[in-house]
Amino acid sequence: MSDLVCEKSDHVAVLKLNRPDRMNAISIEMLTALGSSLAELDKDPSIHAIILTGEGRGFCSGLDLKDTAAGRGLGGSLSGGGATHISTREIPTVTLHQIDVPVICAINGPAAGYGFDLALGCDIRLISDRAKLAPAFAKRGIVPESGGTWYLPRLIGWARACEIGFIGEEISPERAVELGLANKVVAHENLMNEAHEWASKIAGNAPLAVRAMKRLFRHGLSEDFEAHTHHVLMQLMMLFRSGDVREGIQAFIEKREPKFTGR
Repeated sequence: MSDLVCEKSDHVAVLKLNRPDRMNAISIEMLTALGSSLAELDKDPSIHAIILTGEGRGFCSGLDLKDTAAGRGLGGSLSGGGATHISTREIPTVTLHQIDVPVICAINGPAAGYGFDLALGCDIRLISDRAKLAPAFAKRGIVPESGGTWYLPRLIGWARACEIGFIGEEISPERAVELGLANKVVAHENLMNEAHEWASKIAGNAPLAVRAMKRLFRHGLSEDFEAHTHHVLMQLMMLFRSGDVREGIQAFIEKREPKFTGR
């Protein structure tokens, strides 16, 4: 079976890391497949939400240390080997940050190293009561290499980001929610049902508006207020031309659920 599985149903795609025997450690092949799959799903107008999760007991135990030891991939040059060249444009966590379709991370088990950064790059995080976050970068002599240094201060503030990064202790599901690193703790056996419920609610809304909102959230992180409100107005004028806006207004008037087409 493929190390990355993609299933589509009812406007929702499920991307599953599928190396349960290795706690879904990310190989070079998985890096390529994950980045390509995220980009392809973002281009698919039928997909309104993505769920990212792992097979088996773990979400993702990080980059495959066997690749690092063999001198391949992101860690190759650090181990003295001839690393495969990977630009930042090709890193899945960068693609994850760039796409407009919403992504829910269903953290089914330990998320360590790269898996921790991968989870932070998702828009919504639901965490199993059997899972944990393991930001053990400082214990391995490295830094969060795929987004963690950017996300942590923005998600939880400078002091707490420093606490998590410098100390490197495991974070329980309850603590993850308290810090703002996860949205909700879910009983393990109900995790995927909960993720699908959230994804279905997102998929039932106007997809053009949801994608635009995510895009504006992202741009707003680096814009001043005046520039951002200008971009919001320009986006709103474009949305007013869509059939989804007409359907949303008509459904409100007729007191019924809207049926959006993404056009």
